[in-house]
Amino acid sequence: MYQERSAAGMMKMPSVVTFEQPAVRLEKLDVGKEAEVLAFLADRPLHTVVLAGFVRDNGLVSPLNRGSFYSCRDQRGEIEGVALIGHATFIETRTDRALQAFAEIAQKCTNTHMILGEQERISEFWNHYSTGGQPFRLACRELLFELLFPVEALASVPELRPATEDDLELVVPVHAQMAFDESGVNPLEVDPIGFRTRCARRIDQGRTWVMVKDPTLIFKADIISDTPEVIYLEGIWVNPTERGKEYGLRCMSELARNLLQQTNSICLLVDERRSRVHDFYRRAGFVESGIYDTIFLNKVSIDSAPGF
Repeated sequence: MYQERSAAGMMKMPSVVTFEQPAVRLEKLDVGKEAEVLAFLADRPLHTVVLAGFVRDNGLVSPLNRGSFYSCRDQRGEIEGVALIGHATFIETRTDRALQAFAEIAQKCTNTHMILGEQERISEFWNHYSTGGQPFRLACRELLFELLFPVEALASVPELRPATEDDLELVVPVHAQMAFDESGVNPLEVDPIGFRTRCARRIDQGRTWVMVKDPTLIFKADIISDTPEVIYLEGIWVNPTERGKEYGLRCMSELARNLLQQTNSICLLVDERRSRVHDFYRRAGFVESGIYDTIFLNKVSIDSAPGF
């Protein structure tokens, strides 16, 4: 499905572009449009949790987004799509023409590391993008799993807690290895300072949960996006030497009971080839809710280190 193409040359990204047939207006979003964007994304909270999380955490304009937000509007000014185009590119559209418009803008962004979205939308996006964008390096298909209340109560794990600054040195190498396993890029090689800074920021936000038996990290999970409707998890890891002891299942149950006090559901993505992991999440109460594609692009640099 995904074919390599020549990389686009460096070009400045425009703030407003108009496509003549059919008429659609693409606008680079500025401060003050957050409420309108969040209202648009709220129509499909499970599938827009990452985009909504960026807006809630950082606003529409912030270096922490590592990219720019765009809206696509019809002639009446109604939003047809919202996208974050940059290091990590995410799209949410209601029309095919909005998808095409975002693809044409994304072609001009030369520091994109990955494109992530629902299978059918990413397939169509790639059909437009690949004619002038960066070539792909790796494509992965993932299953979206969702967990709703109630959660089966297993034996409690009092050691499970939000990570602290003292846990940073335990978390960083594990998270870096997971990023390498997924994308083929080691962030500690291409961007060690930036990667450590992002890990530390997530800990400061209370978004990383750990179970530690001094001095060993047993379990880790990261909250990537936190909205009132959905919390999106990544980086879920159980120490290989401690697997088979139900630490993972018990920690997931404990974590879910904590998080579902503040949101309606929890979701995560799992590589479609990892059937044993699928079984683990089903045992934890998750159900399959969609199919996603992740495309990692050919450019590898400090600007494109994994981890958003």
